[in-house]
Amino acid sequence: MTKTMLKERRSAKAKGELALPVGQILPGDCIAAMRTLPSASVDMVFADPPYNLQLGGDLARPDGSHVDAVTDAWDKFDSFAAYDAFTREWLAEARRVLKPDGSLWVIGSYHNIFRVGAILQDLGFWILNDIIWRKANPMPNFKGTRFTNAHETLIWASKSEKARYTFNYRAMKTLNDELQMRSDWVLPICSGQERLKKGGHKVHPTQKPEALLYRVMLATTNKGDVVLDPFFGTGTTGAVAKRLGRQWIGCEREDGYRDAALERIELALPLDESALTTMQSPKSAPRVAFGQLVETGWISPGATVFDRKRKLRAIVRSDGSLASGADTGSIHGLGAKLQGAPSCNGWSFWHIEHEGEPKPLDAIRQLYLLATEP
Repeated sequence: MTKTMLKERRSAKAKGELALPVGQILPGDCIAAMRTLPSASVDMVFADPPYNLQLGGDLARPDGSHVDAVTDAWDKFDSFAAYDAFTREWLAEARRVLKPDGSLWVIGSYHNIFRVGAILQDLGFWILNDIIWRKANPMPNFKGTRFTNAHETLIWASKSEKARYTFNYRAMKTLNDELQMRSDWVLPICSGQERLKKGGHKVHPTQKPEALLYRVMLATTNKGDVVLDPFFGTGTTGAVAKRLGRQWIGCEREDGYRDAALERIELALPLDESALTTMQSPKSAPRVAFGQLVETGWISPGATVFDRKRKLRAIVRSDGSLASGADTGSIHGLGAKLQGAPSCNGWSFWHIEHEGEPKPLDAIRQLYLLATEP
């Protein structure tokens, strides 16, 4: 943030006129940027901080090809003490800007997440869950010297033990085919068309999949809430927030990442009102919930599904539920209700247009499984 911008914001703050810079990426150091925000002003913080990987040397596959790794300056710290000091400082600012009933998410690997968790507790945050993101298609351990790193950990915390944080339990259950959402999430890493590239190279080495942010935001925010991302990168948080009708603020010091993020968010299409309305308050492996196809983009919220004879129709909503007129429910529950039947296999009953042809939802599920096969 420039000196002029800081001066203007301080002047506005003194006059009590400070408005949140929603839909903006604040440049420069995230700690300095967060200090320009009012206290108790955001509903959720999602943070993907440097992992402090401390990698030495190049990584190579068995065939000799180079592995893109995190070797950027922003991930390097002189010592654990320096990393801890940085972590404590940005977390303190995140705590200050959070509303009393807001919540914080932070993601990391074994390199840093335990240090972050301890500092969170020292600062007074109350840990609600640790979520294991199990990668459906992780990068192998090419040297064969350790177990494959197939997961990352997210910590979800409220500002205090008694905070009345948001948790959209019903939406999560609907997203998970009417089963309680567990704390282990199987989602693919960011790849294919979603991965931002420039000149044939990744724009950002640790771009997170939109499906991960989709689930986080759908679970713990409501429409219109303000989500702050202190380590904005290429804008996954902003793109998903726009889709789900949330407001966003980003902090990012790297010019290239800011440019890529703004371009990406500009292209993101928000969901319409009907798709944004979410549900209120034993299967073979690998198991895929219908909501997983929605959050990974294989089936778009707002899409129309229909029975084989096209007599019944329903609209897909953002949490994986369906709506047909005033009736709502999961793919199985709504299918049974509309037929007046005791049960329904929604995977075979409902169809969707795919590449110009009607396909049962199960066909899309099988395509998803093939695409995310390890």
